[in-house]
Amino acid sequence: MGNQLRTFLLLGLLTILIVLIGRAIGGPQGMIIALVIAALMNLGSYWFSDKIVLAMYGAQEVTEDEAPELYAMVRELSQRAGLPMPRVCIIPSASPNAFATGRNPEHAVVAVTEGILRLLKPHELKGVLAHEIAHIKDRDILIGSIAATFAGAIMVLADMARWAAIFGGTRSDEEEGGGLGIIGVIVLSIVAPLAALLIQMAISRSREYLADEEGAKLSGNPEFLASALEKLAYASEQIPMTEAKPATAHMFIVNPLTGGGILHLFSTHPPIEERIRRLRAMAF
Repeated sequence: MGNQLRTFLLLGLLTILIVLIGRAIGGPQGMIIALVIAALMNLGSYWFSDKIVLAMYGAQEVTEDEAPELYAMVRELSQRAGLPMPRVCIIPSASPNAFATGRNPEHAVVAVTEGILRLLKPHELKGVLAHEIAHIKDRDILIGSIAATFAGAIMVLADMARWAAIFGGTRSDEEEGGGLGIIGVIVLSIVAPLAALLIQMAISRSREYLADEEGAKLSGNPEFLASALEKLAYASEQIPMTEAKPATAHMFIVNPLTGGGILHLFSTHPPIEERIRRLRAMAF
């Protein structure tokens, strides 16, 4: 029930942001149009968000014959977790990373990059896959996919609002009776993407710790994932995922967006050093 409540809360907050941007761009009519778009996105993100995210990264589904060792690990971990076998995809990227998506365990997908398959030892890869299977078991892959879809849409709409304000395309206060005005539109176009990011951060950070803990138990040894995270932390900096999008960064096991300083304050992931410390503090 907790994850269902969080899903509805996320949908509500992101819908409000989209409606506010619609109001800023087109006044009451724009708000109504934005509300219709948000309703369609609510349905679309539930049914198709996983397909959208997979397509964004060019993920290709593989068969057991094409990736027997990867398939065997995913099947073993899924059986331990009492879940159906998810689809398995490989992302054509040299940057080492992985994520899970799908609206429920019956329609789940585990995706890994070519880079992570080359980097990790089998037991380390098992730790990563166990982490992703834990996300599926907790049914929080839907909320991650929805967040990615909505955050991307909010960023596009915010850009539209900003350009509309600059070139005089928004409705004025006098025309619509209480519109935001140019300054208000510009402020909203900056604040809305930031709000979407904060929602992603709140969701992602807490669920990463939980998936680490449950994944460690599922794989049978917390050191598997701890060792993998050490390698991923270094390698992802050396080989950044240049095609990564901010709207989907929270879905990956490690943040695919590189950068220091203030960027770390707005990271959708908890500090990787703290994740490793917690894993190694676990005693079975």
